[in-house]
Amino acid sequence: MSRLITLDMLRGYALVSIMVNHMPISVMRGVTLPNFSIFDASELFVLLSGFLVGLVWRGMEARDGRAAAQRRFARRAFEVWRAMLIGAVLMAALSAALLALDRPHTAIWNQYARWIMENPLGYVGTVATFWVQPNIIDVLAVYVILIAAAVVVVPLMLRWPLLVAAASVLLWWHGPQLNALIPNHRSQGGFLFNPFGWQMLFFTGTALGLYRQRLIQALWPWRHLVTVLALGMFVFGSAIVIGARIGEPALPLREALKSVYGTIDKWSLDGTRYLAIVAAAWLVAVPLARPAEALAASRLGVALQQIGRGGLFAFVACVLLSVLGDAFQMTPAGQPAWRRLAVDLWACLALWWASALWLEHGAPWQRRRKQRRDAKRGQARA
Repeated sequence: MSRLITLDMLRGYALVSIMVNHMPISVMRGVTLPNFSIFDASELFVLLSGFLVGLVWRGMEARDGRAAAQRRFARRAFEVWRAMLIGAVLMAALSAALLALDRPHTAIWNQYARWIMENPLGYVGTVATFWVQPNIIDVLAVYVILIAAAVVVVPLMLRWPLLVAAASVLLWWHGPQLNALIPNHRSQGGFLFNPFGWQMLFFTGTALGLYRQRLIQALWPWRHLVTVLALGMFVFGSAIVIGARIGEPALPLREALKSVYGTIDKWSLDGTRYLAIVAAAWLVAVPLARPAEALAASRLGVALQQIGRGGLFAFVACVLLSVLGDAFQMTPAGQPAWRRLAVDLWACLALWWASALWLEHGAPWQRRRKQRRDAKRGQARA
């Protein structure tokens, strides 16, 4: 299966956006997705992750069988859980070191630094069991749940896609109530990223990966109408954000829009955000496919591709660089914009450099496992 370079580029952009958006006084933060769209990098990351699951599952099941695909994604769920744990420990340790050096930062809650120093085993245990989900890392917590669920859901989706879609919508509808039943350290209970809500976006991406060709063929005769509807949904979401930024002068517009969408709830994934990211996916995949691929092939696009292909290593690196960059921008206080922008650019270059090194030299065990798998396939063909 050839790589989809636009997919890799968008995954890389999502990681860069997550990094700078968690640096409160970042200059680049002012030009990321949340400034002109109702959704942000979290929705982009989850949708693309689901799409990749569907794409890989389809190829693996056709080549090696369903059991092999299930084992692969069960292992992947463990790998994401492990990355979440390692990232949470490294992030808390880095935070503790920065505080000891009198480098304040607000990208994450400083309580993690105290916990890791006072009771490291307790901190590890609470993160490992999802009792505590440190911010920035918290999206990985719901990612673990969703990939583990894919082991069961994807075979059902392949057999009864409409039934699975209906069940997914039903879970999403009752998501806030179901999430509140999950005990953890939050007073209201439940995950910050509600898995019962976000599963609908993830499995939408999975369905797009599984049925990509069939969906395009079915919608192609109606592509102009779908494009107009998708553009309208994207503009509607953008108007909500821009109206909120304008403030009082745009109050009539804001009230009119609110009468349509009701409420916005990122953590349970409201319908407006869901429809806006799905609409954007259509725009990028169909009418903007060639410009997006040309951008992915540019120097900037290739760098973002490398970040996107860095996977979990790149995600953990983006978390650490977010904390570090925030500390550099906050101390000394009152830095001019050009100095904060310099930190932004340094963090982006560091993330690219770390991802490129990982692609070149990292994960030797993964390469050995792939070589063994390829060797077994060669023997089977022989």
